[in-house]
Amino acid sequence: MSFASADAQHTERTLRVVREFAQAFNEHAVDRLTALMTDDCVFENTHPKPDGARLEGAPAITAYWQWLFQVSPQAHFAVEELFGHADRAVVRWRYTWCTRSGTVGCVRGVDLFRVQNGQVTEKLSYVKG
Repeated sequence: MSFASADAQHTERTLRVVREFAQAFNEHAVDRLTALMTDDCVFENTHPKPDGARLEGAPAITAYWQWLFQVSPQAHFAVEELFGHADRAVVRWRYTWCTRSGTVGCVRGVDLFRVQNGQVTEKLSYVKG
């Protein structure tokens, strides 16, 4: 196998994991999200301003997903663009929500992913505006 071929396969594995992650998010499947993260995964959220909260470790991130889907049962990410190289991926997205209290909104942003051995090790989120 050539270096270019191995690199392309690595990239495709990374993109596949990120697609699975997005699908699990949109299905609010916390168990699948957790399975797609390493135990020491890092998630940098877009909130609160200006830099967002940094969550470390699968238990903390899993608790966040559980809370998010509880307060925003219609949370949805639409992937607008996805590309990557080797263990890195970039997702340009549009996030929409409707909370239990009736607040509706949308925002666009970018996530930077790092994937190793079929699991997300890092998800850094940035938002416009």
